[in-house]
Amino acid sequence: MAKLLYKVGFGVHRHRLIAVVLWLAVLAGAVAGALTLSGETSNAMSIPGQESTTALEKISEEFGGGGATARVVLKAPDGQVLTTPENAKAVGDVVADLSGLPGVTSASNPLDPARPAVNADQTTAYSTVTYTAPPGAVTEEERAALLDAVDDARSAGLTVEVTGEAVHEVPEVGGPAEALGVILALLILALTYGSLVTAGMNLLTAATGVGIGTLGITIATGFMDLQSTTPTLAAMLGLAVGIDYALFIINRYRQELRDGSDVGTAVATAVGTAGSAVVTAGLTVVIALTGLAVVGIPFLTQMGIAAAATIVVAVLIAVTLVPAVLSLLGRRVLPRKERTAPAGAAPVRERGFFRGWIRTVTRRRGTALLISVLALGVLALPAASLQTTLVQIPAPDTTQARAQQLLADGFGAGFNGPLIVLFEGDDPVATATGTVDRIGRLDDVAMVTPPVPNPTGTAAMLTIIPKSGPDSPATERLVTDLRAQLSELDGAQASVTGATAVSVDVATSLDRALPIYLAIVVGLALVLLVLVFRSLLVPLVGVLGFLLTIGASLGATVAVFQWGWLGDAVNLASTGPLISLTPILVIGILFGLAMDYQIFLVSRMHEAHHRGANPLDAIHTGFRQAAPVVVTAALIMFSVFAGFVPAGEATIKSIAFALAVGIFTDAFVVRMILVPAALTLLGERAWWLPKWLRWLPELDVEGTALRPAAPPEEPKVLVGAAR
Repeated sequence: MAKLLYKVGFGVHRHRLIAVVLWLAVLAGAVAGALTLSGETSNAMSIPGQESTTALEKISEEFGGGGATARVVLKAPDGQVLTTPENAKAVGDVVADLSGLPGVTSASNPLDPARPAVNADQTTAYSTVTYTAPPGAVTEEERAALLDAVDDARSAGLTVEVTGEAVHEVPEVGGPAEALGVILALLILALTYGSLVTAGMNLLTAATGVGIGTLGITIATGFMDLQSTTPTLAAMLGLAVGIDYALFIINRYRQELRDGSDVGTAVATAVGTAGSAVVTAGLTVVIALTGLAVVGIPFLTQMGIAAAATIVVAVLIAVTLVPAVLSLLGRRVLPRKERTAPAGAAPVRERGFFRGWIRTVTRRRGTALLISVLALGVLALPAASLQTTLVQIPAPDTTQARAQQLLADGFGAGFNGPLIVLFEGDDPVATATGTVDRIGRLDDVAMVTPPVPNPTGTAAMLTIIPKSGPDSPATERLVTDLRAQLSELDGAQASVTGATAVSVDVATSLDRALPIYLAIVVGLALVLLVLVFRSLLVPLVGVLGFLLTIGASLGATVAVFQWGWLGDAVNLASTGPLISLTPILVIGILFGLAMDYQIFLVSRMHEAHHRGANPLDAIHTGFRQAAPVVVTAALIMFSVFAGFVPAGEATIKSIAFALAVGIFTDAFVVRMILVPAALTLLGERAWWLPKWLRWLPELDVEGTALRPAAPPEEPKVLVGAAR
């Protein structure tokens, strides 16, 4: 692979202008496609074939409807009720205005005696606004008109808020917090390179890849239903790895220039050496993300493939566009003082910090290994209390959050998460009527409505209002209790559904798939690292470190988002179970990134050992060569992920936090302490491979095929890389 990429690097150098123009053309085409072909994303998360999903589809067929809805909640002024003549007129005026909004087919009057929607105290009511467009297809103009109508309705003295799928907004990428993360990344790059031009080039090439990837996802929404979180997840991951992958290429290119190579040779060598590690690392992330397909959940598969596609673009950018721009810049990527220095005469700074760090770790290897394992183990303890749900809580201080609070105060916490039971078969109305009393006696049931038949009388449905909220474990148990009781019916089929039941089903499926996916990821890591390092114990150390990283990441996330520890630091509105997607996505993404650091760090140690250094010297040499770049890459990735936490959308917030913690612990504890300490304890045995495995192919991620073996030299240090 190193020789092939070396040829690619030379080809890009010779045709650098063509390479840059082609990528700009791809970006322009992506922009044009996104403007003309994009569609709407969906906030729905369901699994085809499950009881709750199938029942919802049947309800849509048997009872009609299917349009997106919103609930406009109205509350009387303090000390008043909605049924006074003045307030009743105000309610009627609001309903009339809602009925005339663009895209609206109907708006119910909550004070209609035939179908009242007012609480017992007559202080709170709601109007159901139904649209012609299905969920996820309400336009921005229609949504804005509804919000404006709600604002106008407040002038009558009523408290008016709105919630529901019709007002759900697609998460936006590029807010102030995300921008701060990018600015921090640029600052770190500038300090690392000692050149603002080089730092800006690194960031711009990464941004080009992110733009192409996310715009491609936007185009895909015109042809398929994609979950609304998908573009944000892809952008977050693509930006982080795009910056890091470019960093590795640029760092090696600068090293080659300092060693006396001309621009063309330096470009080709950088692509052949660092590019090999980038391709291997990127392939690892892609396999981990596409591997989400094994869990059999369509929307999760789509998220994984979309994110993987963005990673592929980032890799292609790193091995083509980045070297093309480097070729155009020539020696200007070096600090000004180094550009005219003769080969080998460029000023260098000794990596005193990293030299002292690795000497301390290897000298106190037993203590370092024990402390790091214990620290990560303690951090992982809260993960034993992990709870998950798909119920998404609206962002604080929004009309959706205020509307849900008004409904909970007026009608009970369970009103925001009703359960629906669909009855089919022989005389479904009579069957449903006969179960009302039994269902009402179940724990956590606040109310059961009378059965509603479909026009043909072949189906009926009950609505059950739980006592507890939709994200409460008590509501989840109620779903299980309902299904157990209804399974005993004779002559009729009963299915429990509703948004809360769908959430329970998807969360259960994800929880069951998690151990399987983790086993696949761990197995893949072992195979990959055996091929890269031709060793059994090095991969084992790497995988055990990865498992500790996962535990620490999820443990910290549970402590903050579920228990509320340091919640103010992440702008956390309320505590509760983690979004069901968080654990499995975090495992997949962190696996790829952890293997990146393992490959970039240990490959330098392996290269030094391959050239004849003894095990301890190889660890010291490889660490001093790779650690500064790994630290820089980790700080950049941490900054990008952390930028999505303070103002992030609910789903992204916990995922970004878990990834930020995971990156920090993996880079600074596992790879900087645990791995060197463990390899020092193992000594020569770390690089042992049984004879019966020596037939395995060798992945040259160090570019050793490009140069003959030689005694290891003391590495030169990047100016500004460490201080």
